[in-house]
Amino acid sequence: MSWGIFGTEAAERISWIKLREDRKRRLTEKLKQAGFGGFLAFYEENIRFITGTRGAPWTRDKPGLRYALITNDGKITHYEQGDNWYHTKRNSPWLDKVKYSYAVWIKGASGPASQYQAEKFARDIRKELEEHGVADLPLGVDFIDFNMLRAFEKVKINVVDGLSVIHDARAVKSQDEVEAESVAASIADAIHYEATKILRPGIPENKVMAHLYDYAFSIPNVDNVVTIIVSSGPNTWPNYRNFTDRIINYGDLVLIDVVIAWNGYHTCVYRTYSIGKQPSEEQKNYYQLALDWLYDAIKVVRPGVTTKDIASKFPPASEVWGYREEEEAAANLWGHGLGLSHYDLPLVSRINSLDFPYEIKENMTLALETQHGKLFKWG
Repeated sequence: MSWGIFGTEAAERISWIKLREDRKRRLTEKLKQAGFGGFLAFYEENIRFITGTRGAPWTRDKPGLRYALITNDGKITHYEQGDNWYHTKRNSPWLDKVKYSYAVWIKGASGPASQYQAEKFARDIRKELEEHGVADLPLGVDFIDFNMLRAFEKVKINVVDGLSVIHDARAVKSQDEVEAESVAASIADAIHYEATKILRPGIPENKVMAHLYDYAFSIPNVDNVVTIIVSSGPNTWPNYRNFTDRIINYGDLVLIDVVIAWNGYHTCVYRTYSIGKQPSEEQKNYYQLALDWLYDAIKVVRPGVTTKDIASKFPPASEVWGYREEEEAAANLWGHGLGLSHYDLPLVSRINSLDFPYEIKENMTLALETQHGKLFKWG
């Protein structure tokens, strides 16, 4: 991290204008290469990538309350639920067009009117595509349901899976995005340091989580806390990856994972704590194994290698834990991209990286994570 976290006229720092333009350029290039007329985004990370707008937290698990259309000429039409579009229009003057959305049928919320609403939505999208002369080209989407599918067929829009296109556009970051990830990582480390101030025997997991949530949101432009995992004692192995009201005991190991987003850019930072006493030699040995797996993988990472090269440094789950398949060890020996979502490309795992290697490129940002432990004792 090179600068402070606020913009100033005295230093360039992160250029958010340049960052937005670079994201749009990358996506429109990918759309043209794929022969798409445009891309219709329903998932929050893709809407933000295209528009630079931020949805309210309650919209994130309801794809379609807000959505965004970008055509292959780089023009953006953004849709918000109801009259919230007035705020978006005022806050985001770089958008070409801002409208209210039609997608009130999402998750069947309109009952028997769902198909009717979907058709209104599809006709509006068709109109926008016609305005830009791309209505006869495939339209990439990141989400579909049966009502949408039938509505698109009725208005003769050829919808196709666009996830690979937008994932490729998001995978390699601009230097401004890399800087944003660096700021986010610094904040995650600060949250972990805050944890050291309150971790003690007698405090329950949920109180640690609540304190860290509060601290995270006190930092300017932390706009999403996906999760702060607090697993203690028997919850650390297998890692429960959640929190409970369990009281942390003297001598417990505690795992904390900080998954927050600063200006949309995500982290995934684990730390392990020994509460009230030094860890045992056995615990240190297990930790050292996990640390060796981690750094053996980190040392491989550079442009030009593949996810196979990295995943090959992880031991087989059958050898370490006696698991039948690698899927049972998912996220124990793991790597994933970070960006506007918790999971960007690339995915690093023995589950599929050995047979389907993916090239690592300059300015990808990713997390690698390794874990180890004794069943219902500690990890």
